[in-house]
Amino acid sequence: MNDTAHALGESRTLWELVERRAELTPDRPVLLQGDRVLTFGGLRDRAERCAAGLYDKGVRAGTVVAWQLPTRIETAVLTFALARVGAVQTPVIPFYRDKEVGFALRESRAEHFAVPGVWRGHDHTEMARRLGARGIFEAYEDLPDGDPAVLPPPPASGTDVRWIYWTSGTTSDPKGVLHTDRSLLAGGSCLAHALRLTAEDVGSMAFPYAHIAGPDYTVMLLLYGFPAVMFEQFALPDALDEYNRHGVTVAGGSTAFYSMFLTEQRKQPDKPVIPTLRLLAGGGAPKPPEIYHAVRKELGCQLTHGYGMTEVPMITMGAPDDTVENLATTEGRPPAGMEIRITDDGEVRLRGEAVCQGYLDPAQTAAAFDEDGFLITGDVGHLTPTGHLVLTGRIKDIIIRKGENISAKEIEDLLHRHPDVGDAAVIGLPDAERGERVCAVVEQPPGAAPLTLPAVTAFLREAGLSVHKLPEQLELMDALPRNETLRKVLKYRLRERFGPAAP
Repeated sequence: MNDTAHALGESRTLWELVERRAELTPDRPVLLQGDRVLTFGGLRDRAERCAAGLYDKGVRAGTVVAWQLPTRIETAVLTFALARVGAVQTPVIPFYRDKEVGFALRESRAEHFAVPGVWRGHDHTEMARRLGARGIFEAYEDLPDGDPAVLPPPPASGTDVRWIYWTSGTTSDPKGVLHTDRSLLAGGSCLAHALRLTAEDVGSMAFPYAHIAGPDYTVMLLLYGFPAVMFEQFALPDALDEYNRHGVTVAGGSTAFYSMFLTEQRKQPDKPVIPTLRLLAGGGAPKPPEIYHAVRKELGCQLTHGYGMTEVPMITMGAPDDTVENLATTEGRPPAGMEIRITDDGEVRLRGEAVCQGYLDPAQTAAAFDEDGFLITGDVGHLTPTGHLVLTGRIKDIIIRKGENISAKEIEDLLHRHPDVGDAAVIGLPDAERGERVCAVVEQPPGAAPLTLPAVTAFLREAGLSVHKLPEQLELMDALPRNETLRKVLKYRLRERFGPAAP
């Protein structure tokens, strides 16, 4: 991290970081969207006027404000306006509907709710009214506006809980994750340091800004003083024009995004889809080594992958100058200040400034931390002699077949080497004889001949997989079920579909 970025990283609050960056480079762009450009100085000024408008609405330090907004310049301005006031903000993914939104509003006790109106055919304002939300206001094109002279001084402490994020719900309700400005600053600082970015880079936000990656990424922009292109609706190949128009040098999101870029590149192998691209970076889902090698060979850029979660936005990250072996097979190294403990049974536990303060529900908080204050992640892995973290799956992804532990990720990584496999998820299903049986669910690329179980097991045996780990069930799907944020595969849906309760 350069000296300027390091100094900015000492900011106590997000608003202090905005002010200090605006003083340094007020006229440099920070957010790009279509023909619109917002500078660092413009971000500070617009956010302060919006903060005054929010203050006129009764928003004060500690007021809980929920927002369900797409990835737009206005959304970023609103979040920093709320940070200026010192409100507690709870972002909600814009694809969520009554069940998830109603739960977030009730649990957070939100006093105000910002919505986009009608967005992508869904009337968010009507839904908010139906749910009995308080203080509803639309914040798509027009934001609250007022005279900054009415504002009290900005909050001085960065250690108060100011953010409530929501974990992705599976078969149960999501958890409200409590973050401070300092925990988000720590996460963004770690990401910026790992990626070795400069003021000459141009980034991109192809994920929902309401995801924990939103502030993570924006902190990086503020630290290094470079801009990012925002995508309200991301789809390839449509988005390629914007990538090339702005000369994006850094893109990514998660493994699914890497695969989408590869798909586009394979349509015209001899013509780079984004000539300026030098780095793909992301996290949020496992990265098979084969994907890393394909990106390097076909896209001609570096790929660095990391490990993070809603509770800890930045845990480890690959560095562009790391070895090929480490970039392909590990999640990178933790930054200074992030402690990783591996328990005797291989579980990963975490302690550090980027770790959340717990959950809205005190009982969930008590269950989430061990006696030494380490967050219990539920992930399984090990540290290499060089300090790189290797994840081998989730505890619930360890398949126990006839008393033997089998890593789903090991099988998935091998399946990704098969030319007729586009993506794969391996799950354990209840089995009266074995305890659990190994089921491979495969998404094939267009035009591929349908795979058979004998063909898959023969391929895996040739790749060196032990016989007792071979899948006993193969399912083919046109598309694996994914969430709407980082396109992570939803294995619980596969267990529901192919398990004993399946029709």
